[in-house]
Amino acid sequence: MLQIDDAITPSDLVEPIERMWTRSAECLDALERDWKPADGSPVFTVEGRYTSQGWTEWTQGFQFGSAILQFDATGDERFLEQGRAATVKYMAPHVSHTGVHDHGFNNISTYGNLRRLMLEGRIPHNQAELDFYELALKISGAVQARRWRPCENDLGYIYSFNGPHSLFSDTIRSLRSLAIAHQLGHKLMGEGDCAISLLTRLIKHAKATAKYNVYYGEGRDTYDFPGRVAHESIFNTVNGVYRCPSTQQGYSAFTTWTRGLAWIILGYAEQLEFLKTVPNSEKSGLGGHSEIEAFMLRAACATCDFYIGNMPTDGIPYWDTGAPGLAGLGLYMTRPADPFNNHEPVDSSAAAIACQGLIRLGRYLRTKPDDKLLRIGDTYISAGLTVLRKLLHEPYLSSDPRHQGLLLHSIYHRPNGWDHVPEGRAIPCGEACMWGDYHLREAALYVGRLADDKDYTFFGPKPEPEFKLAKGMTD
Repeated sequence: MLQIDDAITPSDLVEPIERMWTRSAECLDALERDWKPADGSPVFTVEGRYTSQGWTEWTQGFQFGSAILQFDATGDERFLEQGRAATVKYMAPHVSHTGVHDHGFNNISTYGNLRRLMLEGRIPHNQAELDFYELALKISGAVQARRWRPCENDLGYIYSFNGPHSLFSDTIRSLRSLAIAHQLGHKLMGEGDCAISLLTRLIKHAKATAKYNVYYGEGRDTYDFPGRVAHESIFNTVNGVYRCPSTQQGYSAFTTWTRGLAWIILGYAEQLEFLKTVPNSEKSGLGGHSEIEAFMLRAACATCDFYIGNMPTDGIPYWDTGAPGLAGLGLYMTRPADPFNNHEPVDSSAAAIACQGLIRLGRYLRTKPDDKLLRIGDTYISAGLTVLRKLLHEPYLSSDPRHQGLLLHSIYHRPNGWDHVPEGRAIPCGEACMWGDYHLREAALYVGRLADDKDYTFFGPKPEPEFKLAKGMTD
């Protein structure tokens, strides 16, 4: 169980965050120097050097987005130019990609961050440039929403690259693309000029994920433990009926792949932040604010509690809570995680994602006029900061100037055996991944702003929409 430092504050992490940004710049420079576009998007490191791994091109936005975050945190304009130029040159195919569920990863990390910086006044306002970012984000949100499958209970989901039967937990964070496109007044146009509400699809997908991918201890199956997460839910594509849990990257359908858990934690926390900005008139036909907030909070709190209660004492998870080798580690939840053990690998990238979600959800709960929720919010904030502090130091923060990765001891696909096992070791360790590096930077940027009494969200300051949504839009 995570041992939470109740006294920790964002200010306590300022110095290690500053050291991280120094190391981050070195990693970005090394990757920029050696990366060849023809080799594909960098995914994870092998012996300290980034390499690609064919599956889907879901990590390129993290590559260029990392440079943009480096500028955001340090003001070093060469990283802004590097990230901006690469976004223009390489990211267009991701905007119109109809075959993936990854728009919130690729396009919010690039076009979304650049738009946010302009709206915040961090980069000079240029209307044509802003229009370019917003056009990309509108198209991205609509294209992502087009990848739609209705299911039982008048719900539906953005189906994964696995096919129309598949609802991934990961996709909860791709709802950001629908959120920004909706915020910009955009809609998906269907057959017969049918206008389809992006907000409706966002809410229905979020509700389906909360219902089918998150467990609440209600006896759904033998392994229904509160806060447990199934990586994938399977549906009958003929009638939309739910069939069973599944997984692609976890150990089994009845254990919790910890990065999937982390996506849920951060995804719902961010959607709750977005929900507050949506006018009540737009939410009334979808159940209303209270109903939507209730199912999102239920999923978010259940998974946060599961994370806190099922981790080693430092909050760094092993890659799956049911991984068979954990039995060889004995009482592993009574001590810090050991990335150099001989049984099962840890996944630091899951910790980097989850820690931000814990803090964001905690701050959301702190806005509630309820003493119990205020206390829970404080616990989540402290938990997230405790985990981030661990990631900002060795053995997780890279210190070797020859290593292109920033956050060490991450895992991509343990069942497929894709992760590098160093010579003399029994399991993968010591390597980095693009999403782990990006989310460590994102969490550090967020906490650095909190230490300065500032904040930021993925959707940025709200602009004036170009037009109001028409009545009669469908889902």
